[in-house]
Amino acid sequence: MKTLFQLFAIIFFATSCSSAQSKKFPVTKTDAEWKKQLTDEQYRVARKEGTESPFHNAYHDNHEKGIYNCIGCGQTLFTSDTKFESGTGWPSFYQPISKKVVEENRDKTFGMVRREVHCSNCGSHLGHVFGDGPKPTGLRYCMNSASLRFVKK
Repeated sequence: MKTLFQLFAIIFFATSCSSAQSKKFPVTKTDAEWKKQLTDEQYRVARKEGTESPFHNAYHDNHEKGIYNCIGCGQTLFTSDTKFESGTGWPSFYQPISKKVVEENRDKTFGMVRREVHCSNCGSHLGHVFGDGPKPTGLRYCMNSASLRFVKK
């Protein structure tokens, strides 16, 4: 019975962890380099796949025109033209600037099955994508402000 429990624990842990942090990306830095570049909150969210508080973040209520870049490498990810009010408390977009700038993987943490979104260039955790967004895509890219840098037009 103990062996069965240990096996279950190993399987649960292995399927709960993101595969993005083990992948090699074009921009690769050591943990110390990331910590030097990012604030504590940015590091927790972007590098440790955390989530910031809803409604208490930089861009959930931002209505200015511009672009949203990755906090880790500067890659352009979203434009204000695709941002919409989702009512969730996080900045939400119905599509990235290109499918090539984000990567998605299955996230089974906390007993939920979701699609996690990472920057395709550096692997920074951005947020999750859900199928309850507006037209034309029907998608809601629910992003963390801590993983983004807004550049005003």
